[in-house]
Amino acid sequence: MGYVQANVVILPYRYAFDFFLFCHRNPKPCPVLEVLAPGQYEIDSFASGADIRTDVPRYNVFRHGDLKDTRKDIQELWQDDFVTFFLGCSFTFEDALIKTHIPVRHIEEGKNVPMYITNIPCRDGGIFRGPLIVTMRPIPLEKVTRAVQITARYPFVHGSPVHIGSPEKIGIKDLSGPDFGEAVKVKQGETPVFWACGVTPQAALLNAKPDICITHTPGHMFVSDMLNEELATS
Repeated sequence: MGYVQANVVILPYRYAFDFFLFCHRNPKPCPVLEVLAPGQYEIDSFASGADIRTDVPRYNVFRHGDLKDTRKDIQELWQDDFVTFFLGCSFTFEDALIKTHIPVRHIEEGKNVPMYITNIPCRDGGIFRGPLIVTMRPIPLEKVTRAVQITARYPFVHGSPVHIGSPEKIGIKDLSGPDFGEAVKVKQGETPVFWACGVTPQAALLNAKPDICITHTPGHMFVSDMLNEELATS
């Protein structure tokens, strides 16, 4: 049984309220699992003994909206006013899909899930605004309803899909050219199914241009001690 993975956003306290407002108004792409107190880097809730400065596989460091660095730890960048947000990740519900024999193509192909910027705007939260970003998984037509039912049980990790089929209707022109991650094959008899993605707040952060912000690199989430099934509803 797998463990819950979380998207990570770290930013100075002065931006924290607006970012929380953005998440509150956009719960599909930004489901908040936990928020640490300003300056807190040790995690005592769902990953006992972890250190947010070192325990994310890879970090992106943004300054004024521009990606300035990608690094394996952020100890020397840490500030006493940093607030850390943990947001749900759709990787959590993939165990349940696999157990019911619904294919998860990027796992089959050993790739990162494809992610696309859509033409669907998120609701503004203070200085934070931007488009919805989605992940895509090709699902056999006869299993789409079951995939919707299964993922709907996981509202804290994006829940049910936001769109099924017809990628052009949400502004995606070419499935073979994702904005993040890697393209996967869509086989005959399958349809692309799209879920809200935790990379969405990164687009909002780029628009807001805070003087500093640190996130996980897409596909390199924080791994907690919580089992995936613990986030499932009945």
